[in-house]
Amino acid sequence: MPLPSRQEVALGIITVLWGGTYYIIQMALKTSGPLFFIGVRFLIAALFVVCFVGRKHIMQGIPRSEIWRGGLIGIVLAFGYICQTIGLMSITSSRSAFLTALYVPLVPLLQWIILRKAPSRSGIAGIFLAFVGLVLLAEPWKTGLTMSTGDGLTLLGTFSYAFEIICVGLFALHTDSRRMAFVQLVAGGLFAFCAMPVMGEHVPAFSWGWMGCALVMGIVSAATQLVLNWAQKTVSPTKATLIYSSEPIWGGLVGWVTGDVLTMTTLIGAGFIVAGVLASEVKPRWPRFRRTLRGGAVRELPSERKRRRRLSMSELVIRGSSGD
Repeated sequence: MPLPSRQEVALGIITVLWGGTYYIIQMALKTSGPLFFIGVRFLIAALFVVCFVGRKHIMQGIPRSEIWRGGLIGIVLAFGYICQTIGLMSITSSRSAFLTALYVPLVPLLQWIILRKAPSRSGIAGIFLAFVGLVLLAEPWKTGLTMSTGDGLTLLGTFSYAFEIICVGLFALHTDSRRMAFVQLVAGGLFAFCAMPVMGEHVPAFSWGWMGCALVMGIVSAATQLVLNWAQKTVSPTKATLIYSSEPIWGGLVGWVTGDVLTMTTLIGAGFIVAGVLASEVKPRWPRFRRTLRGGAVRELPSERKRRRRLSMSELVIRGSSGD
């Protein structure tokens, strides 16, 4: 097996960082409201993008199309973060990580509904496995046919993440990715701040707790955008998504290390979700696969080849003379 490339290693490191962000967000919510923290986090990330890329490239010549497209994607992304962050106030970080991972099998389903593109066989299998995992995580035999408020908000945020991917496919294919990242972060931060009076949230007192978490999350968000734009120039989307699918595993491990209790049902449900994520991105070549199976069925087994005795020269002469 070939060694992973630098781009693949970078995507793996980013995925590990994603797994640890759930715990950092929970720490920040002890001293800050969710909307304020998201707004500060997004604006700090936008500032870091400007520092990494350069002010001239970002601030000069942004067309209107990139502003409204990036603004729409940023609002959708911020809404997903808001739902996820509020959900983290009542559920564990490991549970939130596994529920958020459902965005990968949800993408083909939303493409079917919105873009009229039917999912592949592997996509349907991924949706089914993820649904089974969700049922196991919800444990309806204990709580009835209902989910907690935190679970519902996290799932709503997961749908927002999947819809954000659809929007990127529709609007951001022919735009500058670095400028779009900046516009998305600014629009998402402003949307979170504007939603504060609507939700009745106030500006918290200054604390190094939420400020430190916002700085860390801002750096992670900015680095994520830049690394993804660089790495996915050579890494295929399928391989990149397979790398991303390990995010709930790292999130669950971080949650377990920090004190989350992982029951056997939770582990089995998480396993189904991870299997659904992987199945939705594996695209086997079915005709070639079937031809391979047919060829293997008619091919002679090695044991039979060993048992076949090689004819001697005298036997060949006798058979040739008898006309066999």
